[in-house]
Amino acid sequence: MSIVKKMFCLIALLCTISACSSDIFIVHNGNMPSNDRISLLQKGQSKEQVRELLGSPSSINPLDDNTWIYMSSDIKKVAFFKPEELKRDVLTIKFDDKDIVKSVSRYSKENGKDIEISEDATDFDETNKSLLKEYLGGVGAYMPFPTGNKK
Repeated sequence: MSIVKKMFCLIALLCTISACSSDIFIVHNGNMPSNDRISLLQKGQSKEQVRELLGSPSSINPLDDNTWIYMSSDIKKVAFFKPEELKRDVLTIKFDDKDIVKSVSRYSKENGKDIEISEDATDFDETNKSLLKEYLGGVGAYMPFPTGNKK
């Protein structure tokens, strides 16, 4: 192999290696209020007072609208590798039936739990029709005047 071909291969190899990203991105998700604002939160405050103090929650429990969740997390992303959660902060506020603060809880990544996704599958009954088949399945089936021969 000539020197020119070797140099060309070396330059091509260096360009390929340098094109690989080694950038590390830290992505911040969520809207956790500041610790100063959270310290002003007290039992007995109304939902409106909490909303004025902390802002709108990140999430409201869909099964219980008396549970507000404020959360944030920092996630490290490197090229195509699996993202890694560095920090998690969750504030849960529960209200009673009169929309008054009943309890306040705060969690971090250290006292949280990782939940594994189940690989189990739900059986599907193939006799069920799709919406389109159900809607259009009767087209042409209604016969107001029978066509059979009568004797």
